[in-house]
Amino acid sequence: MRKFNLSVIVSFFAGLLFSFIGFVNLFWGNDPFYGLMVLSLSLLFYFPIIQWILNQLSPKMVLILKVVIGLFILWSSLGVGELFSKIKIMREQFPHPKVEAGIN
Repeated sequence: MRKFNLSVIVSFFAGLLFSFIGFVNLFWGNDPFYGLMVLSLSLLFYFPIIQWILNQLSPKMVLILKVVIGLFILWSSLGVGELFSKIKIMREQFPHPKVEAGIN
């Protein structure tokens, strides 16, 4: 069994967070291409295929690249991207299931 270290777990959850941000901006934002860009960049955090490319770089350069990309995504989604207002719109537009409980 492979041993997971903390950096793999943090990278995976960062990828999930950034994928969610890209998904929200892709469908509920005013610029779907921005959402597509963020979604594409989030793949760098958890795709195993990218690991080969990252192995060609030094570990310090990989860490710097991930931190810069992560900070850019957070900065742009919270500031310019208005993430919280888009999440509110998304939650209002999601279809709500109609559950009726009754005894006949």
